[in-house]
Amino acid sequence: MAYFSGVRGRSSSAGGWLAGPVCGLAVALLVTAVALPARAQNFQSQAPFAFLLDSDSGAVLYEKAADEPMVPASMAKIATALVAFQEIAAGRLSLDSEIGISENAWRKGGAPARGTTMFAIVHSRIRLSDILQGLIVQAGNDAAIALAEAIAGDEATFARVMTERVRALGLTRSVFRNATGMPDPEQRVTARELALLANHIVRTYPDLYKIFGQREFTWNKIRQVNRNPLLTMEIGADGLQTGDLDDSGYGLVGSAVENGQRLIVVVNGLKTGRDRASEARKLLEWGFRAFEKRQLFGDGEVVGEASVYGGEKSRIALRTKGAVSLLLPRGTGERLSARIVYQGPLNVPVQEGAPVAQLIVSRGEVKTLAVPLYAAETVKAGSLQGRALDALLELSTGWVRQALARITRS
Repeated sequence: MAYFSGVRGRSSSAGGWLAGPVCGLAVALLVTAVALPARAQNFQSQAPFAFLLDSDSGAVLYEKAADEPMVPASMAKIATALVAFQEIAAGRLSLDSEIGISENAWRKGGAPARGTTMFAIVHSRIRLSDILQGLIVQAGNDAAIALAEAIAGDEATFARVMTERVRALGLTRSVFRNATGMPDPEQRVTARELALLANHIVRTYPDLYKIFGQREFTWNKIRQVNRNPLLTMEIGADGLQTGDLDDSGYGLVGSAVENGQRLIVVVNGLKTGRDRASEARKLLEWGFRAFEKRQLFGDGEVVGEASVYGGEKSRIALRTKGAVSLLLPRGTGERLSARIVYQGPLNVPVQEGAPVAQLIVSRGEVKTLAVPLYAAETVKAGSLQGRALDALLELSTGWVRQALARITRS
């Protein structure tokens, strides 16, 4: 986020606010609080691509080549699952819907293809609930192709839908060319975007997400165990998906919960399945051990105020949606600073609940957290005389200062 020069305001080591004609807000779509890299990277992963994300705060705990394009292999099926979940949520499909297994799905993704398969029978019809288990638990290519054909008519069209759907979530670098993750020179993702996609699924579709943690699935009298090695490690893992191709190496998107904290891990490009499991586990264990959560504001708590132009009030209270927490390296002695940024003064009318500002929290020169703030009330247009007297006002920093002092003393 860029800030215009010449904006009047105050700042201090405890916190400063800026009011005035600053840049427009950039509210993230994937998570309620978007945290920027913590950079406390005293951990080194052997994975060529690696990323570690705190689910609740959005804090980036570790990154390595996180924005470089990489081959997703079967990790692309997370995006396939996303489209299916969206169709269910929209009412266009239900778990009882029947999905046909075409000859194309059977030949390209079934037993004849000798890839990962749920062993669906050609020309059979299977309930969507079972197709999803075949897709997610067994990474079945036949399930992925059948799902693509049922939703979009053919796999190529479905791949365009996959790309469009992740674009709508703010993921701009990932491109999908098929539903399975099979080799395609144009199919690429990034570690960061896979983590954000996984986190979106976890937070948006909690009931359907449970399929990712299912340990095994039997279809056509063939029992297969979930390919995610983290699920058997007793580290709180409950999803998501693995992948490996000659061009990708061994990769994994995983999620684990410890003491109420969820971390999302991505690794890719490793030489063996054992390396994949080891690196993912090391990253998760390091993340749980090296950081601690500090709450800054509670759910719906007033954070500060913004100036209003031409309203019946000259200021409007700003509040959070959900608790605002920081994830800090354990034992840190760094001082925190914060400011509220918005494009203002705000023009009336301002509707209660409208996103109108951002709270930016920094640790030193590192921006640690950027969370949207919402109007706590509705402000209508004021009298002509009142509008004539409106001007930019410098704002008090009391709320933020008190909150920062509270967490730095704890």
